[in-house]
Amino acid sequence: MQPGLVAGIIGGYFIVLILISYLTSGKGDSKAFFTGNRQSPWYLVAFGMIGASLSGVTFISVPGWVESTGFSYMQMVLGYMLGYLIIGTVLLPLYYKLNLVSIYQYLETRFGKYSYKTGAFFFLISRVIGASFRLFLVASVLQIAFFDSFNIPFEVSVLATIVLIWIYTFRGGIKTIVWTDTLQTLFMLLAVGITIIIISKDMHLSAGGLAQAISESHYSKIFNWDWHAKTNFFKQFFSGAFIAIVMTGLDQDMMQKNLTCKTLGESQKNMFWFSLSLIVVNLFFLSLGALLFMYAQSNGIALPERSDDLYPMLALNHLGTLAGITFLLGITAAAYSSADSALTALTTSFSVDFLGMDAEKDNKKLRTIIHIGFSVLLFLVIVVFKAINDQSVISAVFTAAGYTYGPLLGLYAFGLFSKRETNDKAVPFIAVFAPILSYVLSTYSDTLLWGYTFGFELLIVNGLLTFIGVWIFSNRNTQ
Repeated sequence: MQPGLVAGIIGGYFIVLILISYLTSGKGDSKAFFTGNRQSPWYLVAFGMIGASLSGVTFISVPGWVESTGFSYMQMVLGYMLGYLIIGTVLLPLYYKLNLVSIYQYLETRFGKYSYKTGAFFFLISRVIGASFRLFLVASVLQIAFFDSFNIPFEVSVLATIVLIWIYTFRGGIKTIVWTDTLQTLFMLLAVGITIIIISKDMHLSAGGLAQAISESHYSKIFNWDWHAKTNFFKQFFSGAFIAIVMTGLDQDMMQKNLTCKTLGESQKNMFWFSLSLIVVNLFFLSLGALLFMYAQSNGIALPERSDDLYPMLALNHLGTLAGITFLLGITAAAYSSADSALTALTTSFSVDFLGMDAEKDNKKLRTIIHIGFSVLLFLVIVVFKAINDQSVISAVFTAAGYTYGPLLGLYAFGLFSKRETNDKAVPFIAVFAPILSYVLSTYSDTLLWGYTFGFELLIVNGLLTFIGVWIFSNRNTQ
């Protein structure tokens, strides 16, 4: 694609986002920034959360997974349904009852300040590394597709994009994010839909023929019952349920959007429709993956070494201008829908959880400084990833960040399903020890557990170890 066209697409995209920010930010006070004045339409939140949950990694990786794992990812998506049901019936009522701004305030109510700070700190670590990793991956694609043509260094392009994100989020915060997420989700789904249509026309397939071709291919296998395999149904289903609970229900980034709904009922309605929509959307992403591989094979196109590169390569070089434009819009939306909401959630958590800021009392100057600080931090972490320039090391860092959700799972499970009191000061040590023990167990599970290898279900083990640790330091005195 012509660099000038790419520049126009990206520039126009950010102009629209800044315009949305101007129209939605209102007074730009802390109440709007942290809670959106609790006036967000539930259907808008539900639609926008689709894009936020997918992110840039999913946008380019899920289609690529089809080659090695088929449609087995749907087993995890089905597990998400159970997780979202628990969020809607257990966690959301709790958050609305306590009228929380940061969901980690519950830990102070239940255990004490050490548990509270531990939960918030683990979220900050996870979200900084996770958001930086996702933005780094997508920024690398955009660097090759556009910025290299103008000899713009990677650091400069990343800095410019983070500055643009800051510009359209610093006033309205979550109130703006709810609206920008909706637009970004639309771009992501348009990219997938238009690419599928273009490929189907090239391969002369009708809608029925398309569905038949995919279902008859070896890519469409969903269920795996081999208990040794990482894609075993039960491993993926229950892992999906717990991943949904911790990465949505126990994540300030995702729950902050839900808590902007007017009432508990509307928030639950949002969660129900969001979960149903996610099944359809992921099925479309997997179908796109199957079609991309089928298209490459039928046209004699050599597959890239990394399956993640297949969608970008075909969209930008083989499927025509329209596919390239929608792909760029989709991947840009996928990257920044994750980064902008993460930046807002990080600012909220640090302001409320560590500085004790009151959403009802506006402190715009301090909030702006914190917002700038996290923008700089995201930039620095991305630059470090670039300096490392080793995909395996970066992926390992990202995986390590995922271990921090286990302690959150254990703490909330203990708080909700036990009335015992625990030693609040011991919680930080338990929360550090459990992930380390989980890592050791995962590393040597093949020897210790008769050939069993852990997949995503390691999250459950991590949470269970935290739960046991908190129980050991607890007593029978009930609250």
